Order: sequence, then structure tokens, then C-alpha cells
Amino acid sequence: MLSKRIIICLDVRGDKTTKGIKFKGNIDIGDPVAMAKQYYEQGVDELVFYDITASSDKRDIIIDVVKNVAKNIFIPFAVGGGIRSLDDMYNVLNAGAEKISINSAAVLNPGLIADGARFFGSQCIVLGMDVKGVKKTPKIPSGYEIVINGGRTPMGIDAVQWAKKAQGLGAGEICLNSIDADGTNQGYELTLTSMIADATSIPIIASGGAGVPEHLKDVFLKTGADAALIASMVHYRRYTVGRIKAYLAKEGIPVREII
Repeated sequence: MLSKRIIICLDVRGDKTTKGIKFKGNIDIGDPVAMAKQYYEQGVDELVFYDITASSDKRDIIIDVVKNVAKNIFIPFAVGGGIRSLDDMYNVLNAGAEKISINSAAVLNPGLIADGARFFGSQCIVLGMDVKGVKKTPKIPSGYEIVINGGRTPMGIDAVQWAKKAQGLGAGEICLNSIDADGTNQGYELTLTSMIADATSIPIIASGGAGVPEHLKDVFLKTGADAALIASMVHYRRYTVGRIKAYLAKEGIPVREII
């Protein structure tokens, strides 16, 4: 088994890190630059920065915050929210990010995935998928639907079919977020994660629901996830990155050492 990655998510609204439950009731919890530096020093493998209202507000991402985060960390750093064009991608990469996460804009314009992969390389293009469980229908046979605009707009698109299409267009990685599990601290949506991992051959980041280290063990042992994204369990200081990695290593799950 290859080493599993631990990724911390910073959802940013305005100039503050924020956290909600199932994409609702967000409260501001801190400064994203200071938090990014703290998690880097704890030994996290990667960070993801999401400007969670950029798409719904139809505005550009907050580049100044991206630049300030990038100055304080020296690990892979993905940025998403409000990225709609190659120019937006260039600006984010130029500000210091290593990866671009596209979500709503990719659903509305799938060619953006192909364009980004062609100009910047597939390794830079992370497909963000916000997914909600629904009744199975001929249109949504998996029972999981793509939702965009920060969980506000259901699209009538099957999640498994969309993941396969995005891989074909050149996405190099998928960050799979379960809206139903998001912020609940009850564990990842294992069925959904397994379905997407089984249907694709690119790395899958499981997202939404982690509350204790056992949840990371479950998603790594019971699905094909390559990485686990966490937020609440470290934001509220219930766990440190080191404690989580130590637990996973004890359980026989290979993780990257803290340098």
C-alpha cells in the first residue's frame, strides 16, 4: 500500500476560515494564513484552500490570501473557488498554488478541464465534486447527484458518470465531498467513495465527515481513497496532525513521516 496523504481543508469566506455542517450554518473560526502555517508546522501533507462563496457570488477568488498562505508553507497547496478560465488558473498558480481545484465551473463548462490539463498538466487539475445522495433514477443510476454553487444547485448529473467523464477530459485527481456527511464528524461516506474509486483510475481524496482518526482508517481500508481531507477535527483542536498520523501508523496504514 502506498503512503496515504492527510490533507487539511481551509474553507474561506471573506478573509476568514469558516466551517459549517452540510454546507450550512457557517461560522468564522480563524485566520487562514495563520492556520495554514500552523498545520504546515504540524506536518500535514497538503492543504486545500476553498473560497466557498466565490462561485455563488460570481466573483474572482481572493488572490491576496492565496499569496499570503503560499509564502508561509512549503507543501503542495490546492486552491479552488471562482476559477472559471485559464487566466484564473494562471493567476492562482502564479500566486503560489501547485494545484487548481475546479468544481462548479467544470460542471457548467467541462471543456475547462481539458483546457487546464493541456496548458498546465493534468497533475495540476483537481476536480472538486460536491455530491448528495438522492433516489436512484435512470438519469442518476448511482443514487448520487452532483450539486454546484456551494451545495445550492442540484444538477441532475450522476456522480459516477461525471467522475469518469472528468477523468477522460484530463482531471488528474478528484476531491470527493459528501454533502450529507460534511461537518457531521460521523465518518466519510464510504459507499460513495468506493463507487468513485472503483470507477476511475486517478487519485481520490475522500472528503466530508471525519471526526476521529478511526474514520480515516476506515476510508483507507474500506475504499480506494488515496488521501483523506480533514477540517473540524483539527480546526477545533481535538487532534493534531501528528496524533492522527501516529494512530494510522500504529494501525498499519502507511503515512508520510513528519519531518
